[in-house]
Amino acid sequence: MVKPGNMASSPLLKISNEIMRITVTIISGAILGFFLGISIPTSHRLHLPSSIIANIMDKNSGLATQALLNHALSSAHSGNRNNSRSLHTDTSKIYAPTNPRGAERLPPNIIVAESDLYRRRLWGKPDEDLQIQPKYLVTFTVGHDQKNNIDAAVKRFSENFTIMLFHYDGRTSEWDEFEWSKKAIHVAVRKQTKWWFAKRFLHPDIVAPYDYIFIWDEDLGLDHFDAEEYIKLVKKHGLEISQPALDQRKGLSWQMTKRRRGREVHQETEEKPGRCSDPHLPPCAAFVEIMATVFSRDAWRCAWHMIQNDLVHGWGIDFALRRCVEPAHEKIGVVDAQWIIHRGIPSLRNQGIAENGKSPWRGVQDRCKNEWRMFQDRMANAEKAYFEAMRNSTAVKGVDKG
Repeated sequence: MVKPGNMASSPLLKISNEIMRITVTIISGAILGFFLGISIPTSHRLHLPSSIIANIMDKNSGLATQALLNHALSSAHSGNRNNSRSLHTDTSKIYAPTNPRGAERLPPNIIVAESDLYRRRLWGKPDEDLQIQPKYLVTFTVGHDQKNNIDAAVKRFSENFTIMLFHYDGRTSEWDEFEWSKKAIHVAVRKQTKWWFAKRFLHPDIVAPYDYIFIWDEDLGLDHFDAEEYIKLVKKHGLEISQPALDQRKGLSWQMTKRRRGREVHQETEEKPGRCSDPHLPPCAAFVEIMATVFSRDAWRCAWHMIQNDLVHGWGIDFALRRCVEPAHEKIGVVDAQWIIHRGIPSLRNQGIAENGKSPWRGVQDRCKNEWRMFQDRMANAEKAYFEAMRNSTAVKGVDKG
């Protein structure tokens, strides 16, 4: 028989007391956790992206999963420490009207408004990806039949140039026989022109890192051309839009592009009677052709906006480039000391289709001429609308003052 005085030392009583302590501890922890949870702003709780959650479910990715979780937890703790010093922590209140359109709800310091065409590795540290950061971009719109000419042309450009090929015949893998092609950027869309490619793949915010952008045809002979020397002359003479001179007796459409021997550059010329209404206007000045145009970064930003989506051949643009620089008759010119030959190979125009009894090249040529007229009309109408709006605005301001 157990005596009452020995009840406190009973094993049964000890177990009951232990259970009570555990129960109280659990309840206290739950209450404390609840109040801590509601006191932390929603925006600073730990949220794991679905990709991480999926990774956690992968039994074969234990180390990677643990590393990601450790990083996420560390970031969350760090953020909570910093929050105590923040005046406001609700990210739903962020609205920065000076951000690019559509990105107003992002904190400005995370915005990356421009990109580039630099190739990057799949491994290592991002800041160690680029051993060389090219300063210039050259694009050629090409077909496979001209691969040997392009191979020779590319060799005239140094490692300071990013090489980009627009393939109008869709064939890209065959170019891998050239070592440089494996490092080039290839874009392939069948039966499209270089201005179609340029409008869609050379947005000014994409090519912003490049000081100069070369937009060239495939049928150019560059035996007497050095791209680095060309850049030096362009900078020396302050040319924002330029082209190499053409050294040939046949196939010249405009006197402006003809090479002047013994000169570095020229910015004006004499043309056939009746072609020039003003010596400072195209085609006597402020003019280069669109076969081998070179743009500065700022000039290209303007020219890109002028290219029409549906006028794919670009005819007429050369006469309007003067609107992108001022004074145009000084900042647009032809570089004589670095000259090229235009071989005049009608490769792209043969990509047309025979219609209404016309050969493929005739249909392409007719569209080129029609696009020129359409572009001129659009430019004239746009200028007219602008000046009418300015006059109306001035008239309204005058009435308000009265």
